[in-house]
Amino acid sequence: MTTPVPSNPAPRPASSATTAPLRQTLLVLGASGDLTGRLLLPGLGALLASGAVPGLRLIGSGMDDWDDERWRRRVSDSFAPVGADGPAERAVVQASRYVSADVTSEDDLRRLLADCAGPVVIFFALPPLVTARAAAALARIGVPPGTRLMLEKPFGVDRISAHSLNNLLSTLVPEDQVYRIDHFLGKSTVLNLLGLRFANRIFEPLLNSAHVACVDIVFDETLGLEGRAGYYDGAGALIDMVQSHLLQVLALLAMDPPPSLRAQELRGRAAQVLRAARLRDDDPVAASRRARYTAGEIAGRRLPDYAAEPGVDPSRRTETLAEVVLTVDTWRWSGVPFRLRSGKAVAEVRKEAIITFKQPERVPDGLIGYEHPDRLRIGFGPDCLGLDLNINGPGNPFDLDPVRLTADFGPGELPAYGEVLRGAFEGDPTLSVRGDVAEECWRIVEPVLAAWKSDAVPLREYAAGSTGPDDSLLGPVPS
Repeated sequence: MTTPVPSNPAPRPASSATTAPLRQTLLVLGASGDLTGRLLLPGLGALLASGAVPGLRLIGSGMDDWDDERWRRRVSDSFAPVGADGPAERAVVQASRYVSADVTSEDDLRRLLADCAGPVVIFFALPPLVTARAAAALARIGVPPGTRLMLEKPFGVDRISAHSLNNLLSTLVPEDQVYRIDHFLGKSTVLNLLGLRFANRIFEPLLNSAHVACVDIVFDETLGLEGRAGYYDGAGALIDMVQSHLLQVLALLAMDPPPSLRAQELRGRAAQVLRAARLRDDDPVAASRRARYTAGEIAGRRLPDYAAEPGVDPSRRTETLAEVVLTVDTWRWSGVPFRLRSGKAVAEVRKEAIITFKQPERVPDGLIGYEHPDRLRIGFGPDCLGLDLNINGPGNPFDLDPVRLTADFGPGELPAYGEVLRGAFEGDPTLSVRGDVAEECWRIVEPVLAAWKSDAVPLREYAAGSTGPDDSLLGPVPS
């Protein structure tokens, strides 16, 4: 049973700025990299096409020796798929510039900032260590008043470096002018978690340990490395997906109701959840799994062994599938396992959060087939909502059949990167990660990283196109 629902995301909190400035500059450091072309520029194009950010000046900078024309072609090519080809967007493209520079050099950064007009948004589309070096150089020379900083995850490479980076950023601008980007927070379906949870009485009273058996948050994809060895082989599935995106989804699923959707209150509730999260039984060996794909076939496409992919260093033993089981020590969720998983090159795309409810304490004698638990499913791709129930089916009226009621969500007004960019331009940090939250995410996974580094948890293998290792932690649902 499929019922269409409105495509707009949960109501957006009012911006902290009454009106957006009429003239701003977006300065992209690392402009020639993959992230800029694949995600950032399409999101910016969609935002511009919506009529937001009038008078924007766009400057790209990187180590590659590009000229303005090559940069403008990249911008135009990235804008085209999202329909950003009107007069206003073409004007931004034609006026945009590319400046070849070492973004860790004080002199080069001074030159870049001198070319900016109005309030400046600096986007660090850079690896974590380069971001820290660029931020340190900016701290030595200073930034214009009103500057906002946008940082792409991961934020640091561990808890110590994240703390150090936060301290460094605090010398540049106030915390509410730092936008740590986790684009999952801009996804329309993730935002709809707020409306689903807090505006529906049939769910909110049941979302606690008295009624919930477990919560699974899964992001599996059929794609392999896809030429991203330069970043991915140094990160792996745990850092790339679990430490950032999936923990943010967990925070939204597990937070207590905030008084309002104002940034301070919403982000405060998320911080409370993550401060209370820890590995199940504080045991990183029993509560984690890691694996790497070997050669296989997916939908007729042959994938090589991950260790043989171009740019991969097999000695790093980078995982392409990670699982962890957490608990959240609050009155609401105490004892409920939260099982997080992300895997590449698996048989099927699976991007969803599933809340599995406990079985009824007692069922009348004679009802047959109630062993299927009720589940609430929130899909992140495709965007959908599902509710698994048991009902009396055809035939014997005492036989129960599992059914799924579904509702499909249309796309949000903007793609995820468009949403998080809009927050920075409007001075609204609701969809960005607070500094202490970034550190808590590293705290949660630190014991796992240490156990994996010492080989206390073996690196398993699974064939590309399979469902992953046989001993998955996402096993049978507890009764």
